Amino acid sequence: MPYTSGDTLGGGLRVDLGDIPLGGVDSAGVAWHLQEMDGWDSPASEGETQAREGDHGSWFTPVYLRERPITAAGTIVAPDRASLDDAMDRLRVAVSLTDTLLVVQESTPKQAMVRRSGKLLIKHVTDSVATYSLMVTAADPRRYSTDLQEASTPLPSSTGGATPPLTPPVLVDAVTVAGQIDAYNAGTFDSRPILVIDGPVIAPQVLAQMPDGSVRIIGYSQTLNVGEQLVIDTDAHSVILNGAVSRRRFLTTPTGWPIIPAGGTVSFQFRSDTYDPDAMLTARWRSAWM
Repeated sequence: MPYTSGDTLGGGLRVDLGDIPLGGVDSAGVAWHLQEMDGWDSPASEGETQAREGDHGSWFTPVYLRERPITAAGTIVAPDRASLDDAMDRLRVAVSLTDTLLVVQESTPKQAMVRRSGKLLIKHVTDSVATYSLMVTAADPRRYSTDLQEASTPLPSSTGGATPPLTPPVLVDAVTVAGQIDAYNAGTFDSRPILVIDGPVIAPQVLAQMPDGSVRIIGYSQTLNVGEQLVIDTDAHSVILNGAVSRRRFLTTPTGWPIIPAGGTVSFQFRSDTYDPDAMLTARWRSAWM
């Protein structure tokens, strides 16, 4: 039967692995039937219990989610032999040894970055039909929103207003910049933002006010000049200057790395002892689900 590019097959689940639309029809008219998918529901967890001494029961140690292995299997139906051969080659490329984006088209689409973690099995059934079975793994177990959220703020300032002496009646118009970004996580699991600081700015700080009122402080002891950019990855705990040089040794996190809790809002406040109107803080984050 002929298929229409862009269709979702049988009204079932659609999963995009790179440019391969599992559960859909691609631009070459190849239908990628997805008959089985495991691992998207939940990864395994890792934790232990320690027996109480002289008492009943045990104590829990911290429990952490492990990596998320994902398997998928189904059938490829192509218009002809050449299209099938091309589709099989494209699937081999998509199930990559390097990072590949996997997107699951749920009511709220979610994504994970995956790599090949098992043998890719492809078998001819006819000259235009083949079966496939693949395994990939996401090192980060979170399922992220496909919507990347981003907001920026300069350092706090106040301009305008009145300067004495004043003659009544007095109308005062002032413009205040709070120097703050409010980041909301609509998911069910904590998310870890990326913070980008653009110079010029001297010894910048980012204060993350958590939903419980506590504050986590990130401090950078060096100066960023005009045109310089510092990228702080709160998941990888990396600090990169101008896309190339690690500056981790100049960053302090005395109260811990900030996260955005599930269903919570964190206020990121940009601070420096010296004001420059061109200094800028940008926060990027995604809502995350378990």
